[in-house]
Amino acid sequence: MKLDVDVLRYLSKDDFRVLTAVELGMRNHEIVPSDLIDRIASLKHGGTYKVLKNLLKHKLLHHDSSKYDGFRLTYLGYDFLAIKTMVNRGVFTAVGRQIGVGKESDIFEVAREDGTVMAMKLHRLGRTSFRAVKTKRDYLRHRSSYNWLYLSRLAALKEYAFMKALEEHGFPVPNAVDCNRHCVVMSLIQGYPLVQVKQLQNPETVFDTIIGLVVHLAEHGLIHCDFNEFNIMIDDDEKVTMIDFPQMVSVSHRNAQMYFDRDIECIFKFFGKRFNLSFEERSDDVDDSEVETEESGRPTFSSITKTAGFLDKELAASGFTTKDQDDIQKFIEGNVAEDDVSDNEHESESCQTNIKGFDSLNLDQEEDNQNADDAQLMKSLAKQRRRAMAAARKGRKNIASRNSYKDKGGKSSNSSKIQKQLSSW
Repeated sequence: MKLDVDVLRYLSKDDFRVLTAVELGMRNHEIVPSDLIDRIASLKHGGTYKVLKNLLKHKLLHHDSSKYDGFRLTYLGYDFLAIKTMVNRGVFTAVGRQIGVGKESDIFEVAREDGTVMAMKLHRLGRTSFRAVKTKRDYLRHRSSYNWLYLSRLAALKEYAFMKALEEHGFPVPNAVDCNRHCVVMSLIQGYPLVQVKQLQNPETVFDTIIGLVVHLAEHGLIHCDFNEFNIMIDDDEKVTMIDFPQMVSVSHRNAQMYFDRDIECIFKFFGKRFNLSFEERSDDVDDSEVETEESGRPTFSSITKTAGFLDKELAASGFTTKDQDDIQKFIEGNVAEDDVSDNEHESESCQTNIKGFDSLNLDQEEDNQNADDAQLMKSLAKQRRRAMAAARKGRKNIASRNSYKDKGGKSSNSSKIQKQLSSW
């Protein structure tokens, strides 16, 4: 979905209040009931339903009435919440063109007030073009659905934490600026993805540098897991920069050797095809390191020791907790357990136990402050509004109109008079 930030300037405080209410409701609901949204937002005079219609028009929410009348955030609505928070923090003041698209993220240019240009990465796990993983991979083993926004937030948090830690230890990575929800802001790398480069002045030197980075990461206790030509940036001076870190794992992971060998194989295969490097002749002088190599010159995982540090342990203090790591690792490896919530009745019970906590929230202090409506949705919203108005009038006496028994003439006039006399008898 295209990110149109022009809509952002026309959204009111109430619009963001309702968006935040839906976000809070999605903590324990896949589809947030409309009455719960109304109670969390606490807008006066039933204004929540009017705001919901406006948000639906801009595709910031999705309406679902299959089981009950409710709403959920779309990625565009989640984008607006994250961008609004970043602007309030003063991280950037303008959003520019899109500079990158991946199967799990979109990248945009953003600018500060002083004109400094940075990169904003919006994680989009579960986008339409990538939803085949539900059937082709056992990610959601017993679950019928999963909160993709939650997984995207974990991926962003993990990437931000790893980027900060790698930068502090001297690795060539972008400078991590800030993180909120599924959004990561980082410095803009002036270069090109290695996959777009057709010629290099010194391909052997670049190859040795990249292989050295894989080994150096492992010596610090980490494995990239997706180290290929798409995630390596190179500038005009052939300086290499690593990007994309949400899938990194520790060398103590049970599949660490497989991930390490895959990263090495990707680099060897790419340089062999693109730059016609012969690795058999170079098996004796790969990187001049103490790491043992195979006959083809490939570094072996078994010979690497964590002599440079324990980054895999230190990252727990960087904001990415062990629980977050467990949650996203379950998603990556397909070890997601059965749903704890079995049916809608259980969900409604949890709603009742948590609704008091939502009502007590002061949304004014919150920082993290599909086509237009169809006929069925309009009727549903109008019906809910009438119910809200009726509830407000509850207890008021019905006052009969002075013309209720007035003879209007016509065929029904005689029968109405007779019925009136019978009722008086």
